[in-house]
Amino acid sequence: MLHEKTIAFIGAGSMAEAMISGIVAAGKIPPNQVFVTNRSNQDRLNTLENEYGINGVTRENMNWQDIDIIVLAMKPKDAEIALQSITKTLLPNQLVLSVLAGITTTFMEQNLPPGQQVVRVMPNTSSMIGESATALTAGTFTTRENVSIAKELLTCIGEVYEIEESQMDIFTGIAGSGPAYFYFLMEHMEAAAKMTGLHEETTRDIIAQTILGAAKMIQQQDDTPSTLRKNVTSPNGTTAAGLAALEKHGGGKAISQAVKHAANRSREISSQLEGSLVENKKIKAV
Repeated sequence: MLHEKTIAFIGAGSMAEAMISGIVAAGKIPPNQVFVTNRSNQDRLNTLENEYGINGVTRENMNWQDIDIIVLAMKPKDAEIALQSITKTLLPNQLVLSVLAGITTTFMEQNLPPGQQVVRVMPNTSSMIGESATALTAGTFTTRENVSIAKELLTCIGEVYEIEESQMDIFTGIAGSGPAYFYFLMEHMEAAAKMTGLHEETTRDIIAQTILGAAKMIQQQDDTPSTLRKNVTSPNGTTAAGLAALEKHGGGKAISQAVKHAANRSREISSQLEGSLVENKKIKAV
């Protein structure tokens, strides 16, 4: 089903490239059915065309009515301009998929023809290696067939989770910002090991493998994180001592607060961004 579709990316940045790379590598859509465009950087289009065998096309030369899936992958502040550039040529069965932070399905629907099918997506940076945790929420008019197509497409960059749009902010706090929490943890573990003389690259590999192993334990077993933690914590042992230090210095609370603050900020950014775009629209109308 997906193999027969054509797809066009508006925006040629790192997220568009991550998705293009995944699509081509997975063979989900033939390269000659993948298109990418941007506002003015022809060199970037040429680079993607040469690297992946796809079609780099200028905005004015794109035939939008031949495209089944249109992916919004530009900067969020440019969303309104991008939507305006395609709205007059869209067909009801075309799917508009957005990977833009802060842009809701409601906003897209308000700036596209009535009844247009839209999907909002939130990937994370691990999409660059095909290991993203990606959230998906469908608009009011999107068919289940197109939701399934979007899910299949997004498996090219990792695992996909369909959630309610009201849950997008907490998802951002967990998965969108989550990689940075682990990198922060790794930084501090590296710093602690550095004082012992353990080689830096060896330390980094050890920490990465430890985190990877713990993640796989969660994925492959039915036990909860709490149970697994208790299973490896012997009374008065080394792990107990480490956990006690985390508790004493507020480690658990810090993690919870990180997720909550990131989610709150996601909510604020969404409100500010859409408010700004709406205000700009009013000014232009005057």
